[in-house]
Amino acid sequence: MNPINAAVLRIWILLTLVAVAFLSASGFPPRDARRKIACKTPEIAASCYWTHGRLGSANGNPTFRLWKIGTHRILGIVSGPGALERNPDDGVDPELPANVERVFTSSSTRIFADFEVCPLEPEKPGVMQRVCIECAKNIFVEH
Repeated sequence: MNPINAAVLRIWILLTLVAVAFLSASGFPPRDARRKIACKTPEIAASCYWTHGRLGSANGNPTFRLWKIGTHRILGIVSGPGALERNPDDGVDPELPANVERVFTSSSTRIFADFEVCPLEPEKPGVMQRVCIECAKNIFVEH
């Protein structure tokens, strides 16, 4: 290999390592491959969006609910598409992103964050919409 090609290769490798380090430290949570039910599937990926909200628990099903801050909308959290059809109790204990599960320590915990949610049904006025949470960032926990 001539010296110019070797130098170009070293620079390319260095830039790749810097890019990987930057993305790792950027605050975006890694995708959680441990989920049993995928939230963001190819069929619904285009409808997923980011929202700032407060996640907490309440009586009923779904137990976990996300208030979209600045609105009157409450979203009911389930694991993902078809989760309630497979298990009617999924809304009581849905799969959440790992970084959210780690900080949700009791029923009085409230989590403020930027959530990527994927709607699982159309939005209707006055009705809690079922969604799943793909990921969360900028997490603040209130006990």
